[in-house]
Amino acid sequence: MAVSLQKLCLLNNFNRITNIYVSTRYGHHLRGKPPGVARTLQDRFDELNKTNPEIDFKVDIGYPPLRQSRSELLKQRIQTTKANRNSPELEKLARTRKLNIDLDDVHKEWLRTEGPHHIKVLADHYGVYQHLFGDAFFLPRVPLKITYDYLPVYYGNTIAPSEAKNKPMVSYESDHKSLWTLILTNPDGHLTKQNSEYVHWFIGNIPGNDLEKGETIIEYLQPFPPKGTGYHRFIFVLYKQDKKIDFTPLKKEGKRLNLEDRTFSTLDFYRDRQDFITPAGLGFFQSNWEKSLTEFYHNVLNMKEPIFEYDFPPPYIRPQEWFPLRKPFNTYMDKYRDPKQINKEFLLKKLKNVHPFKAPPPPLKYPNAHYINGYVPSWLKLEIRKERMKWGRINEIE
Repeated sequence: MAVSLQKLCLLNNFNRITNIYVSTRYGHHLRGKPPGVARTLQDRFDELNKTNPEIDFKVDIGYPPLRQSRSELLKQRIQTTKANRNSPELEKLARTRKLNIDLDDVHKEWLRTEGPHHIKVLADHYGVYQHLFGDAFFLPRVPLKITYDYLPVYYGNTIAPSEAKNKPMVSYESDHKSLWTLILTNPDGHLTKQNSEYVHWFIGNIPGNDLEKGETIIEYLQPFPPKGTGYHRFIFVLYKQDKKIDFTPLKKEGKRLNLEDRTFSTLDFYRDRQDFITPAGLGFFQSNWEKSLTEFYHNVLNMKEPIFEYDFPPPYIRPQEWFPLRKPFNTYMDKYRDPKQINKEFLLKKLKNVHPFKAPPPPLKYPNAHYINGYVPSWLKLEIRKERMKWGRINEIE
């Protein structure tokens, strides 16, 4: 509420004018409909993202969960709780603060129970399923353990490109008679085709969990997110095969540093082989541009480094007025001048004090202590003080 004082002039008993100040409170003016009638922000989002449940629904393409009786699970949980409560050793260790819990066992129990559902929520948050499989998803029933030189891959953590130069160590629990396929793909980094991916690693027909005995379809290539494009997702997907598959049409010999040869589509790959493979494991990390990638683009990929910048819309400048009130004329006129001309004037001003054989004059130790000779208008004095103190636009050429 805004409060203002209004002056009232009244005549007193002695016919003299008396000033009385009365405080007046003004209420806020509502813009649009009142809160009870107007739509909320969530209502607006729901209207923009409106879906038809008969058409827009998710399909589970993974393995179904193991069917276990809820009564048996509850019975086991009750028995474990009672055993822990009746254990004098656990009570003594907990009371003396010497009870140690094996976090590896806790992690295994989490992966066995609620872990796949939590991983799915994280993958949905990062748009993994939407950008790889469209309207399909799967619960990662097979836990993946991925490590880059003792730097683990979780579910969205950040790993620098220099830390992922070499192929990682991947392990998972599996029967030695089963066959698997492991793919590392980047859905965010294709330079020429929209909605396409770059495959960074492809190993098929893996017997059990021995990747060395698998068939290398595409050699490993480190992450190379271009400058200015932000964080990229690098996603590991583990598929279980029902039989041995011929990947000859997809196989690329050697390192294949031509990026066009690494164009990939997870959705098309799965659609063509959905009768023989089932996604079972998932892991992903994020990576951003760093200086080491400049050398990687030039010396490894043999190409110019792509650099992206956001094209911001030009700032709005109101139409010029003949008599602008309460606006400094020098800064006001500069708004409507060519920025290149302004920069040119600053550069010429700097070059006047540059001598090819003499050192530049030392800066003033106490800039504002030096007197400005002659008659100088106030606006020009302010500009001179700014230049001496290195304030404002003078820093662009210093």
